[in-house]
Amino acid sequence: MRYDNIADAIGNTPLVRIDPAVHGLRNIDLYAKLEMLNPFGSVKDRPAWHMARPLLEDAAGSDGTVVELSSGNTAKALALLAGMHGLNFKSVTNRMRVPEIKELLLLLGAEIEELPGQSECLDPTDTDDPLTRFHQALTEPGTTYLHTDQYFNPRNVEAHASGTGPEIVKDLDGRVPDWFVACVGTAGSSTGVAKVLREHDPRVRVLGLVADKGDFVPGIRTLDEVHQVGLFDPATYDSLTPVTSQEAIDGMVTLIRRCGLLSGPTGGAAYQGAVRELRPVDAELAESGIRQSAVFIVCDRAESYLSYVRARRPELLGGGRRGPSVTTLTEGEVLAAGRTVGVDEARRWIAEGDPRPLVVDLRGPHAYAALHIEGSVNIVDELFDELVRTGLPFSKRTPLLLACPVGEKSLRYAALLTRMGHPDVRSLAGGVVAWRDAGALLVRE
Repeated sequence: MRYDNIADAIGNTPLVRIDPAVHGLRNIDLYAKLEMLNPFGSVKDRPAWHMARPLLEDAAGSDGTVVELSSGNTAKALALLAGMHGLNFKSVTNRMRVPEIKELLLLLGAEIEELPGQSECLDPTDTDDPLTRFHQALTEPGTTYLHTDQYFNPRNVEAHASGTGPEIVKDLDGRVPDWFVACVGTAGSSTGVAKVLREHDPRVRVLGLVADKGDFVPGIRTLDEVHQVGLFDPATYDSLTPVTSQEAIDGMVTLIRRCGLLSGPTGGAAYQGAVRELRPVDAELAESGIRQSAVFIVCDRAESYLSYVRARRPELLGGGRRGPSVTTLTEGEVLAAGRTVGVDEARRWIAEGDPRPLVVDLRGPHAYAALHIEGSVNIVDELFDELVRTGLPFSKRTPLLLACPVGEKSLRYAALLTRMGHPDVRSLAGGVVAWRDAGALLVRE
């Protein structure tokens, strides 16, 4: 197979049947669409090229800069495409969560700017958020940036409607799968593929997978976060259900060790979520004698996520078994053990408590530097998790007030520390955003 340009190799990725002995579904054929085999390594190669191509062809040879609000695979693909056309690339994000991807972007020549956003992702409704203001500035007349705008650009969806979806139908010999299982990030792949499949057969069911509340699965948003994406349409999905980081890693390990697929955690989440959600369907089909099929996407490869796995499952990489973690708490355990405190009560507690609480801000360092509660200390959630793994990170005599952007992660940590025996730890209800909205004092570093 010969190409004159590496971008011509994007697409036409294999569709591989997963051995039923692995997944255990007796009446459903499960297929993996291997988007990890795109030339730049991920499902994002398609929309990156489709969004950037008109901009790159017009700007080739200039001193322009392609920019995208991305900390992952879209940034990686765009950095390579920009470099091929003699242009620069700039990644703007609230926080680079995966060290290997940050290092790879630097190797590719990307400029990385981590803005002090109020939350982990772009919220277009929050006009005070620096990340939102930067995004708005990119649409103003006269900007020198070439903005691909993956969260709102319809060409993101078109890339999958013209490529990924038709390829699935073609590789199934013109048949449409009964089920399409999609992880929801920018919503480009799920929307584009679902559109094509439903044009062939409106009976196809689309299962959307989101990250569990307060958890982090690369490339997948939580249910609250997906509603901030301009491309997201809830009508695309027959259901939206959460997956945890532990499920993502379990699925990743299964695909790697049992199927020979070097999947990253997003593909692992798609596989594990598919098997979990289709198991009761499979039981019903056994009685009817009907056979069905399902497709999920393996979004990228494992190599960029070794630190992610090491932090959550060190025993998989030769380390000791992990101690207590927020990722193992159920929602019921969080609700039962987690204590919250409203802004007014928290202000009184900080001012008049005897003893006064230590306020721990779990946000990234850039967000903390921009605005934080006076007197608070900044311990980023990943580091805080490491401290918790080795035991209670603070004396039981020290009351703790935990704060995060909107109060979700801090509540999980409050529940975990309470279950570990800390007598007085509470989460700031609504997080730093609620504190700000109430007009309470925030200071800059």
